[in-house]
Amino acid sequence: MKLQLSDLWQWNGKIGRSSYAVWGYLLMAVKFMLDWLVASQGYGVAWSPFNYVFPGRVYGTVDPALQPMAGFFTVITVISLPFAWTGLVLTLRRLRDCGLPLWMVICFFPPVLNLFFFIMLCLLPTRSTDARPSPPARYPLLAWIPDSGLASAAVAVLLVAVLGYGASVLSVEVFEMYGLSLFVAVPFLCGMAAALLHSARQPRSLGECLSVATLTILVIGAGLFVFAFEGMVCLLMAAPLALGLALLGGAVGWHIQRHRAPRHDFPAILPSIALVVPLAIWMEHAAPPQASLFEVRSSVDIAAPPEAVWKQVIAFTIIPPPTDWVFKTGVAYPIRAEIVGQGPGAVRYCIFSTGPFIEPIEIWDEPRLLRFGVTHNPPPMHELSLYADIHPPHLDGYLASKRGQFQLTALPNGDTRLEGTTWYQHHMWPEWYWTMWSDFIIHRIHLRVLEHIKTECEQTGGRLIPASPAQSSSLPSAFVPPS
Repeated sequence: MKLQLSDLWQWNGKIGRSSYAVWGYLLMAVKFMLDWLVASQGYGVAWSPFNYVFPGRVYGTVDPALQPMAGFFTVITVISLPFAWTGLVLTLRRLRDCGLPLWMVICFFPPVLNLFFFIMLCLLPTRSTDARPSPPARYPLLAWIPDSGLASAAVAVLLVAVLGYGASVLSVEVFEMYGLSLFVAVPFLCGMAAALLHSARQPRSLGECLSVATLTILVIGAGLFVFAFEGMVCLLMAAPLALGLALLGGAVGWHIQRHRAPRHDFPAILPSIALVVPLAIWMEHAAPPQASLFEVRSSVDIAAPPEAVWKQVIAFTIIPPPTDWVFKTGVAYPIRAEIVGQGPGAVRYCIFSTGPFIEPIEIWDEPRLLRFGVTHNPPPMHELSLYADIHPPHLDGYLASKRGQFQLTALPNGDTRLEGTTWYQHHMWPEWYWTMWSDFIIHRIHLRVLEHIKTECEQTGGRLIPASPAQSSSLPSAFVPPS
């Protein structure tokens, strides 16, 4: 190993794995020290290595008076530019050295994924240009991987699925984390590892590598379902993301086996995955990312004056059984609303199929605005499962309404525009992916309530029809619209 300063800016040529690893760790240490000095000494911000795993999150403050965050992030970004360039240069040269396609340099950027990518490049040796046959397998694992395509695929799928299943249970049941490690790193790395194991004895086609990657994720999902760790609907929600990343991992594995020989070093990646994935899960548990606050608005126009609509808003009657397919999957749906008291301080109970939301009234501006907090959220759904009742951790507080409101606007023609808004948080990552699902579900919940209020107001002129004694029995212990 020979380190040269020119390694840091010359993008042509190659660099060995030992030099790449040393430069990588040195640059990471220098950058952390610079970031820490700027953050803690210049801006009063506590800085941690976890900030690189979850970019954009600030882990507390040293001095609450020092909070010019826009300037802080600008300085941090400027500092990162030369390190980003050097990292790209080193990664391009390492990819050439180990015979991988240069387009894989894009894996240098995504958080969490780039950690595994760096470790992989530190493990893979220089690609030999010698045309002689590959040396015999150096790993006992290869001795029992069959040569035949079907048997090799079965071994690769089952072995990697066991590791992926274990990582999923560790994340969900032990650390109760639904983060990037679970939904990004596990499917990508399982897809890549399955493709590499399948091609460890014989070269495989792209289709074969993608097939074993897909089957691995399906086997992991089936295991979580059969052993009652997760319900069918949530697995189907996660499937597009997990399968997409597994296919990407399978394609990367295919590129590695296509551009590299010999293949006897491929299984070295498997133990590194088995060790690094639990570490990433623990890191997310030790410093969980900050959940964002999301907002969903829905509205309907009602052929009734605001005074009539208001009566149904504060306490609407029983809604008929749902016909929307969303609620037939087990997603919680609203049934009725009741209120105790009047004005700010009153408590509204919105009863869902899984229990009540408890909503203390914050603003009572009759007949224009009703705003309420949420002090209790029932489970967001009943899981579809082979078993009578399963209760994965995400049913408790991982999707929670924080506040809601109904706003009534008088229209020129005498009608009323009724707008319902929910502010909520969820603790599942990547946020953008799970927000698509939660926004869609909350919008359907809004429409179920708003359309019912519209029907009642237009048919009864806004008169409140009391529920029968059987219907308005004791309130469940607490409720908030499922967000």
